[in-house]
Amino acid sequence: MIEFRPLPWLETAEGTPRRVGVELEMAGVDAETIARAVTDEVGGRFDADSAFSGHVVDSELGEFRVELDAEILTSRRYLDSLQQIGIDLGGGAVRDNVESLLSRLTGLVVPHELVCPPVPLDALPRIDAIRHRLNEAGARGTEASALYAFGLQFNIEIHDDGVPALLSILRAFLLRVDAIIEKEDIDFSRKLTPYVHSFPEDFVAHLLDPDYAPTREGLIDDYLRFSPTRNRPLDALPLFAWLDADRVAAAPVEHALIKARPAWHYRLPNCRIDDPDWTLAQPWSEWVEVECLAAQPRELVRTARRRLASSSALKRWWAGAWRALTSRGGS
Repeated sequence: MIEFRPLPWLETAEGTPRRVGVELEMAGVDAETIARAVTDEVGGRFDADSAFSGHVVDSELGEFRVELDAEILTSRRYLDSLQQIGIDLGGGAVRDNVESLLSRLTGLVVPHELVCPPVPLDALPRIDAIRHRLNEAGARGTEASALYAFGLQFNIEIHDDGVPALLSILRAFLLRVDAIIEKEDIDFSRKLTPYVHSFPEDFVAHLLDPDYAPTREGLIDDYLRFSPTRNRPLDALPLFAWLDADRVAAAPVEHALIKARPAWHYRLPNCRIDDPDWTLAQPWSEWVEVECLAAQPRELVRTARRRLASSSALKRWWAGAWRALTSRGGS
């Protein structure tokens, strides 16, 4: 049994065990194969929505979702485009065969994604066992092709929604992220995509300032001002949308893609699902290091001071100038 390091806070503020959701992106396997890896490990049955997507229901751990990360296919909007040029696939075997072919072809560059339900921390080895089954089934990960900007994502339930707790996790992540990137050896294809862009330097300096003591509203406003996007290695927008839906809804962010939940959306690691020696326990350990630093206030302050000493005025100015330039370009 794979051992997963424990978090420093095992329960929420309400006294319930903390949970974590896992999302795995991969190629080389279709939705049915992914679902079979789930049902073979935790039971349940696969309800297919199409050749691209479906749900595993009635499993021991809850409902799993399998989908191709291409909304035009999973929503079947491509049928509308075909009808506009006089092609009607209907709803029978012809459409099913076309979708099966599309699923195989798009799966070469667009990942299938397995979205696991939030599970107790002690159930993470069961999720890793599913990962092992997918490896044996031929799933391919980030490093299998220069086209694969695939990622692994953890949705880690917060232990406390108070500002000191939220701020300590954000600060600890900003202080640990460079070491995580080096350890993970983030794939070049992922660096070229917008999915894991680093936080701007002026935001880093702002949050690490020892005199920074915001209200919850102020913390969310500052995040939205400095980093109005979900494309960060730690995406706080789902959490902030859960804490203050109206505030996030009023900001110029990717509203349609934000799913409110009381969890940190950690989306930095590569998905090395085709490496037989890789396990989920490895990237999980990197997150544990973040929380361990957050749980040590004095060390957090000392580390922040060292990081601030390396933050030049020029870096901070350039971050602000680039944000202003790109925001005008997108308006």
